[in-house]
Amino acid sequence: MLIMKNRKKVRPDWDEYFIGIAKAVSARATCLRKKYGTVITKDNIIVSTGYNGAPSGMKDCLDVGKCTRKELQIPHGERYELCHSVHAEANAMIRASADELRGSTIYISGIDEGMSECYSEPCMMCKRMILNSKIVRVVYSDGNNGFIVIDPKKWLKKRV
Repeated sequence: MLIMKNRKKVRPDWDEYFIGIAKAVSARATCLRKKYGTVITKDNIIVSTGYNGAPSGMKDCLDVGKCTRKELQIPHGERYELCHSVHAEANAMIRASADELRGSTIYISGIDEGMSECYSEPCMMCKRMILNSKIVRVVYSDGNNGFIVIDPKKWLKKRV
């Protein structure tokens, strides 16, 4: 972060910049509950983006006008098999090569129905995909206009 003594910050650092882009990417999401956006970078260059939405060729929740999990009042983080969307992290990883993913950073940001930033820690399935892809750094929104930075290897201490 570049800070001048007794002056305002001149520009965002890389993490602030890319988490802001992830927030912008979330605007493309087609989920009625929460909209997530992801940016994958390597050497501070964007290699891929993704947002949560139905697979290519399938009608999404915006088109259909309903969310199965919402109708069944399923809490966040449960019963993903009933969801018609592919997660933002998965969509971004699908679009990148193995070489681009190895050693990269993934940024994740979400917006809830009320258009407020939400806590955006990856789900267990996405954590496993991140580990397999050899991404070395994960940055996600903390839900309070900040973010959390983690080494995904820390997830290996628990079974994910």
